[in-house]
Amino acid sequence: MADLTYWKGSDTYLCDPQLAQAFHMARSLGMPLLIEGEPGTGKTELPIQYAQDIGLDLFVYPVGSKSNVEQFVGRFDHVKYLRDAQIEILNAQREDKGLTTRMTTGGRDPEQLGDYVMKGPAAQAFCSAHSVLLIDEIDKAPREFPNDLLYALSHHKFIMPESGEVIEATEAEMPAIVITSNREQELPTAFKGRCIYHYIQFPEADKMREIIARHHPEVDDRVVQVALDLFYHLRMLGLERAPTTREIINWLKYIKQFSSEEAITKIDKLEGIGVLVKTQSDLEKVQRKLFGDSDDFRKRSTFN
Repeated sequence: MADLTYWKGSDTYLCDPQLAQAFHMARSLGMPLLIEGEPGTGKTELPIQYAQDIGLDLFVYPVGSKSNVEQFVGRFDHVKYLRDAQIEILNAQREDKGLTTRMTTGGRDPEQLGDYVMKGPAAQAFCSAHSVLLIDEIDKAPREFPNDLLYALSHHKFIMPESGEVIEATEAEMPAIVITSNREQELPTAFKGRCIYHYIQFPEADKMREIIARHHPEVDDRVVQVALDLFYHLRMLGLERAPTTREIINWLKYIKQFSSEEAITKIDKLEGIGVLVKTQSDLEKVQRKLFGDSDDFRKRSTFN
């Protein structure tokens, strides 16, 4: 039976009630959970932290512009198959000549096509009981990729290439599947119809404070407050790429090595602003909004 624990997060991952409910529903129904939201809001971390916290096998497929079902499910190694077939022919010829030494195929048998199928993360997850499968940033894939997954998502099965082996899972045995998207392109309606959908809203300050506390519980509350004030101020400037949760966590990971007073001073001076602001145009906008014509800002864009 699949793990149906109502997971509310871990010591390092804050899972809000709406996300926890959607994740539990997806696992209960044997359906994928499709999560959208701004980059850096914890979409990818959900399945990683869940698998780690519960102690489940995790299989990850990072999607790219050339992703296809063959990479995701499995591919047939034609080169290895042809080489082994030639080895079998050579062994038969050597046997006819009375030679006893044989060349090895590494235990593979050309008569067994399944020996030459290289299982991808999807097939591995379906073969592993109580596992977790992450399909990360599916919006980067060619449009045919999510369309090609419709059959598998509807029937809970994959058909392996060449061998015809069917890998399937019952609703109770389905891996917990999490699919993330940054909405770089719209996903097909039919694909979304086969998923449980959840959109992660960007955390407000109180929730962000809780998230920070799980990652950096030792940081002084005053330091966290000053950092949050600046962080949300930057997000309100209309930047091309607003700073994300991941980035304030990384910033505080550096800041916390200083005393509280030193840390507050560094935040006030925007030292290391390159952790939060990632484009030249945004750096220039921050300089105009916060420093006017002063050159001081340019000296503060890296940690000292």
